[in-house]
Amino acid sequence: MVSGPASPPAGPPSAAPLPGAVGLSHLSAYDWEAADGVCGGSPHLHLVCTEAYVVTGGRGAVQTLSPDGYRDIPLEPGTVAWFTPGTVHRMVRGGDLRVTVLMQNSGLPEAGDAVFTFPPEVLADPGRYAAAATLPAGTGAETAARRRRDLAVEGYLVLREALVAGDAGPFAKFQRAAALLVRERVPEWRELWRAGALAAAERTGAQLDALAVGDPAHLGEATAYAAGPSRRGGYGMCGRRDEYALPGATVPYGGG
Repeated sequence: MVSGPASPPAGPPSAAPLPGAVGLSHLSAYDWEAADGVCGGSPHLHLVCTEAYVVTGGRGAVQTLSPDGYRDIPLEPGTVAWFTPGTVHRMVRGGDLRVTVLMQNSGLPEAGDAVFTFPPEVLADPGRYAAAATLPAGTGAETAARRRRDLAVEGYLVLREALVAGDAGPFAKFQRAAALLVRERVPEWRELWRAGALAAAERTGAQLDALAVGDPAHLGEATAYAAGPSRRGGYGMCGRRDEYALPGATVPYGGG
């Protein structure tokens, strides 16, 4: 008897990291209206990770704040938008916006490489910040996520108004406060980076060295994998979030 094709190995614990050790999730923008009348997510920045939106459906925008000012970038199917570390970004809902998110240095965002644009008095108090940023498990998560979003928008609108007026001072202060808030986590992030993105780059280097001398031994380990979401509809920073529990990739985390 001839059997049909074997299914590819599925998911962890044996799966290899995604290409380049990136993180992956899917988002649908929140439909909650904020104080400025806009429906969307919680503005935040990343300290060392570039984030990319690949728009797969609907319409919307991403609002960004950076040293070069305020931008409102339209999002439609096929758009790819990405933001380097230090760029505040806010996903804005148009019509049924759906986005695939790619995160540099997978594992770091889940370990806290993101800071909400909460008002300065919250950022200055690590305990108060953690209480505002962390969502409860189960009951009450939606209420807490909405409250977190509203607090981030409150701080964001002040930063945006100043930038639009030509005053980059408040934004620079926010970036400095964000860096101070996460400083103690850097050793943990360094280990995650070494085990993830750096290890992926070093494997490529070793494979190139082997090919240069005609050694294809690593090709003997070739295989394929497939995985589905490990959690659907979580409360992410930008919207409802589908996650994948892959090695070094996006996993459920208290930050949402």
